[in-house]
Amino acid sequence: MDVITIETPGLGDRSYVAIHDGIAVVIDPQRDIDRVLAVTRARRARITHVLETHIHNDYVTGGYVLATQVGADYVVNAADDVAYERLGVSDGDVLVAGDMTIHVLATPGHTFTHLAYAIDVPGERPALFSGGSLLYGSTGRPDLLGMEHAHTLASHQWDSAHRLADELPGTTALLPTHGFGSFCAATATSGADHSTIGTEKLGNPVLTLDRETFVETTIAGLDDHPSYYAHMAPANSAGPAQIDLSPPDLADADELRRRIDAGEWVVDLRNRTAFAPGHVQGTLNFEVDQTSFVTWLGWLIPWGTPLTLLGATADQVAAAQRELVRIGIDRPAAAAVGDPHDWTTDDLAHHRLADFRTMAAATAEANDQDDDLLVLDVRRHSERAESHIPGSLHIPLHELPARVEELPTDRTAWVHCAGGYRASIAVSLIARTGREVVAIDDDYDRAVELGLVAHVEAEEGAEHGAVIKVLETHHHDDAKLPA
Repeated sequence: MDVITIETPGLGDRSYVAIHDGIAVVIDPQRDIDRVLAVTRARRARITHVLETHIHNDYVTGGYVLATQVGADYVVNAADDVAYERLGVSDGDVLVAGDMTIHVLATPGHTFTHLAYAIDVPGERPALFSGGSLLYGSTGRPDLLGMEHAHTLASHQWDSAHRLADELPGTTALLPTHGFGSFCAATATSGADHSTIGTEKLGNPVLTLDRETFVETTIAGLDDHPSYYAHMAPANSAGPAQIDLSPPDLADADELRRRIDAGEWVVDLRNRTAFAPGHVQGTLNFEVDQTSFVTWLGWLIPWGTPLTLLGATADQVAAAQRELVRIGIDRPAAAAVGDPHDWTTDDLAHHRLADFRTMAAATAEANDQDDDLLVLDVRRHSERAESHIPGSLHIPLHELPARVEELPTDRTAWVHCAGGYRASIAVSLIARTGREVVAIDDDYDRAVELGLVAHVEAEEGAEHGAVIKVLETHHHDDAKLPA
């Protein structure tokens, strides 16, 4: 049996195609099914079954459309309340696809109706497609259906993992859907690229800790997850429609300004080093070339807001479209290609290009005497819990749109994250409110190396606000800034 992995780095997930003797089984396909069809066409394989391990919370599935298009059985838990025809299966069911035998295993924990599929071929070791149950060094998070279910589902997750470890040979290849950067992972994964049941028995906390310790540790380690997750399960239960990746309508400068002034989101897809020195006033910067592009855009945009994409090339816009349909943002309202001078008019009084300063490396220290500067940390709560710059204000990026008014209008916000990507997003959100802002475009690890951070406990009682002492700074034209 040949198993082909289809990576979706932007969501931290994997889909799989298992092929044997011209027959193919697809597991947890993403919505852009052309990638799956390219695999099966290249191998001249016929898809007979499309398997869903669960009703997904982090992306819109391509399974329903794929199965319908190729005439395959669409396999979904019989207990799931869905609006389309499918082959409903339950624990213990066995399906046959050519010489492949598919064993259905109930593995509740990530959801109540989660399934795993063990597929084997005579004479070969089995492969377990575990979805969001058993991951590499972790498990799927148990809180996506609400924190009121988290304790129960975490306990189920422990039971499910131990069932898999007890019933399957240690040599069984483990092939999870989540765990490669996905927010569906409960805790940090091992970082491994492949694993087996036997390997996980040696080091995965769900298989090495007792039930109570595992449940308590898992729940204590949960951080926020993207808000767009709330829209994924309903879309998957209703039966997602086929996608349209044709180019959006092109917008001229006047239309872009109308959309910005109307409060719509006009997103500049260029990298942050290009955005900082010149961009259309009121646009937001989400670098499409970063793997976390769609996660942060989907997390921050008010759901249903018209979205216009600005790209240096048509390829950038096309890449963004593909990422966005995976989370149910189906069609951009418009697009434009070129550079900021193409996206503005000659009326500089109203359409002037905006810019902001960036900083390469800096240190910060609390100083109550200077009210001009404010260090803003936009990392997640779990990152902040490890260390932070003393005196900095903490507003996680996903909370910033609702809390931006908390920032004073008479102080410059110097924004940092872990590497610069989220800081640029935050700066573009803050700048359109008219506040003065600077982006720290540097690795947070540099501050750690310099000993400029403190553990959270050390900040008790500390007031927000800090003066930044610049070690190395630059404006967009490389002019030095005063320390």
